[in-house]
Formats: sequence, C-alpha cells, structure tokens
Amino acid sequence: MHAPLKGAERLPLGALLALAMTGFLALLTETIPAGMLSQISEGLGVSEALAGQFVTLYAIGSLVAAIPLTAATLGWRRRPLLIVTLLAVLVFNTLTALTSSYVVALGARFLAGMAGGLIWGMQAGYARRMVPDHLKGRALAVAGLGAPLALSLGVPLGTLLGATMGWRSAFAVISLLTLAVMAWVFLQVPDYPGQEAEKRASVRRVFVTPGVRPVLAVLALWVLAHSILYTYVMPFLAPAGLSDRVDLVLLVFGVASLVGIWISGLLIDRMLRSLVLLSLAGFALASLALGIAGSQPVVIYLAVAVWGLTFGGSAALLQTASAEAAGPGADVAQSILVTAWNIAIAAGGVIGGMLLGTAGVGIFPWVLLVLLIAGLAVVWASSTHGFPTKPRRAIN
Repeated sequence: MHAPLKGAERLPLGALLALAMTGFLALLTETIPAGMLSQISEGLGVSEALAGQFVTLYAIGSLVAAIPLTAATLGWRRRPLLIVTLLAVLVFNTLTALTSSYVVALGARFLAGMAGGLIWGMQAGYARRMVPDHLKGRALAVAGLGAPLALSLGVPLGTLLGATMGWRSAFAVISLLTLAVMAWVFLQVPDYPGQEAEKRASVRRVFVTPGVRPVLAVLALWVLAHSILYTYVMPFLAPAGLSDRVDLVLLVFGVASLVGIWISGLLIDRMLRSLVLLSLAGFALASLALGIAGSQPVVIYLAVAVWGLTFGGSAALLQTASAEAAGPGADVAQSILVTAWNIAIAAGGVIGGMLLGTAGVGIFPWVLLVLLIAGLAVVWASSTHGFPTKPRRAIN
C-alpha cells in the first residue's frame, strides 16, 4: 500500500505537501514571536528584549538537537517518528499559550526547537524515499516549500494575530494547525522502516565522506552572505530612503524566492551543479550592483529580486547535493546541514552587527561579494564530489 513509486513520472504531491507543512509549522513556530514581542512582553511582565528570547531559545533547541536526535532515531519507523515529533510541537506550543511563567515558556520554546531540529533532520531523506531517482530533487523542492512560506508569512502573521487575537491565541492556532497536519501525515504520507543498525552511518563517517564538506563550505559562505543582508536589511535600506518600505522590499524578496524554488524544482535533477553556480553568480552580481549604486531605489528593488530568485532554491539545491554525496548517510548529512545553516544564520547576525557598528552598511555588498566568489570557487573545484559535473547516480 505504501511502497515507493516505481518509475512514475508523477510526484506524490499530497504526501510531499504534508511534509512541506511540517517544515512550515517548524519555522512558523520559530519566527512568529518576532511579530508579537510587545504583546508577549506585556502578557508575561518582561521587557521586549527578554520576550525576544522566545526566538533565541527555539533556535538554540534546534541547533543542539538536530544532529544527536536525528542520529538517535535513525532506527525508528519514519511516519510514527514524524507524528510524535509533531505532537511535541503541539504540546509545547500549547504549553507556551497557557503558562503564565516566563521560565516555563522559555523551556517550552527550547523543547519545541528540539522537535523542529528533528523535523529538519528527517524531512529531506523522507521526501527522497517517496520517489524514484530521477525525481528526488524535484520532490525535495516541493517538500521544502514550507520554509520560504513561513519566512515570508511568519512575522506578518504573528503581528496580525497578536494584534487581533492576542499572542496566546496565536500559539493556540498553531497547535490546532499542527493537529490537522498530524492527521494529514497519518492519512497520506507513506511509512518506511528506519535504517538497520549495521547500515547506520556515524556523524564522523558522514562528515568525512567525499563531497559532504564542500557542500557544507558552500552553505556556510552562501547563507552567511544572505544572513548579513537579511538581518540588517532595514539599516541597509536607509541611505536610499527605503527604511519605511522594508515590508515591500521583503515582499519582492519573498515572491522572487518562490519563483526561484519553482525553477529549481523543474531543473534540479538535471542541472544541480549549473543551478548552484548560476545562483551564486547571480547573487554576486546583485551584490556588485548594490555596492555600486545601492542608494538608488530602482537598483535596490532589482537587486533584491535577483537575490530572492537566486537564494530561493538554495535549501533544495544544498540538501540535494548533500544527500547525493552522503548516499546512505543522507539523514545524518541533513542534520549536519541544518546545524551548519543555523550557525551561519547566527554568524550573519553577529558579523553583520560588527560591520554595521564599524564600517557601516556601505561595506555590506563588498563583504557579500567576497563570500559569494569564495563559494563559487568551492563549487567550481568540487566537480568530482559535492557538485559533480555528472550526477552521482550517473557516476555509479
């Protein structure tokens, strides 16, 4: 009943979109407090800075749990594991909505983050098991739709729900949505056995597998460049007089990102290396344009559109490259990827803040350009493993 597709050309969209919704819930749970800081602050009697730790504790939970929890649950059947993980998200979001204790809320946020880390660690491998080899990249692109939707909707939804229903109701709504997704997963997502003990790859063995480290290096450079600009987009827009149009600028980025995901989904199984090279080169050209004419609104909007277009498919491209390189260790490789991604996001906030306080926003495009050129060099050099000129399946 739940066997993988055999030579089918059609994607199991119902199952893949259910996986996409698990990612959407994980990232929505992480980002939604950012739009409700004042309400959380008033409700729990803490400062807005302390309310902001709702996001921090979730991120830390995800960061510390992705690798160990993924490795510890490799032997579990996939669907029960996913349902239990979603149940954890539901329980800890409900606890966050009900508690009057700031400390208990932070603990719930940390544990919800651990569940989110496990979702990201297993999502890619799960999606790839549903389809034949020639559709694996496309399946991963569909399953990855939830992340950009949550990034573009999370804070606006939080702001709207917090203002109209209160912040506690917003968490309750996410819990109800999680319950619906659990039912969707149970009804439509196929189940697969976990890996047998003798076939499980250790974190160290996966890390030293040829091709995995180049993919991680490219991820670090690419996501760091993105995070520096995304985190400090408001001060970056100020010289062009667009600091009050951040919503519109990020909308352009979000729409372009969705187009980028769509293009990646169409071409990823045939042109993975080319798409990564083109994406990095496009982002580099957008950075160059911002460096030369970053005070011109028209240039900013065009550059942001290119940035979104080229970054939108990055998760699917990097996850596919990592899974192809790691082979049977794909799930462990994904957990390492998730951890590296979170570290790069955090590093972007720290490094961007240092740059902002010393050299100012004018240095941002040139720092991005250096990072992206370094990423291009790593991809170009990794033509045998990591980003091969021929797909791994063809090589084998």
